[in-house]
Amino acid sequence: MDTRVLGRTGRSVGVIGLGCWQLGGDWGEVASDTALAVLGAAVDAGVTFLDTADVYGDGRSEKLVGEFLASRPSSGLTVATKMGRRADPHTPEEYTLDHYREWTDRSRANLGVDTLDLVQLHCPPTPVFHRESTYDDLDTLVDEGRIAAYGVSVETVDEALAAIARPHVATVQIILNIFRRKPLDAVLPAAVEAGVGIIARVPLASGLLSGKYDLSTQFADSDHRSFNRHGEAFDVGETFAGVPYEVGVAAAQDVAALTPEGATTAQLALRWIVDQPGVSVVIPGARNAAQAQGNAAAAALAPLPARTLDALKAIYDSQVAEHVADRW
Repeated sequence: MDTRVLGRTGRSVGVIGLGCWQLGGDWGEVASDTALAVLGAAVDAGVTFLDTADVYGDGRSEKLVGEFLASRPSSGLTVATKMGRRADPHTPEEYTLDHYREWTDRSRANLGVDTLDLVQLHCPPTPVFHRESTYDDLDTLVDEGRIAAYGVSVETVDEALAAIARPHVATVQIILNIFRRKPLDAVLPAAVEAGVGIIARVPLASGLLSGKYDLSTQFADSDHRSFNRHGEAFDVGETFAGVPYEVGVAAAQDVAALTPEGATTAQLALRWIVDQPGVSVVIPGARNAAQAQGNAAAAALAPLPARTLDALKAIYDSQVAEHVADRW
């Protein structure tokens, strides 16, 4: 698998990583042995970057990743986690050095490591991105050896640009996929100029861009694709990338028609992201080993031809943009 430097971390990572949200919760039940099989299949297929968070299953995802790390101590993996969503209430005032220490100590214990490779603020309230103390406190965590580097996970383009302007922010994680193209205009060029890594999340629009869903598809009650379709639990952009389900199903069927021979629609969608200048790594999730292997194989696809890129943009412009372009 091709590798790229992950921004200011200086680490090289495979262009396809693994998002580990589904190993913790909010995607229906995933058994522990299945989760470990997913991790193993991904790494065996060339994945070297794992992304988790302290709130995924209230630490379950981190603990499973930690168990996997212990089983492969020389794997050379880079593990990113996130902090901040444990804040209660989730207000800017809760983002303090004392809480950062508390949260990172918990993640270190869950993952079984002394120093966290990369910690990202987990979509904090917007004012947090603009406070000097935020970055001073994160620098302190680096000085104390709790973390090796820090970044941010954002909801909006403006939040991303605010973070990129800070001198020690290593990475920005942002929603980027065929249905969410706005970061291409300003965020990716700014990241390239600053040397900040871009971690592309929700790359398959919560599975829509697999091309496998239709209007009759049912999701478990414990799956955010059931309970967060209108932003009831967290930002609606995290579910189907904020695209209304009916709109997304129709647009995804048109995307599927462009899938090259020998590939899957999910691989097409992942390859589109890998082709975008400035992307360091894309982090699809997987619920089983076969999905993890299929996602990793997207790195071997040839870059998409211009006619396919033009057709994908036309789908976005005509069906999706009105629902998402001005929101994030």
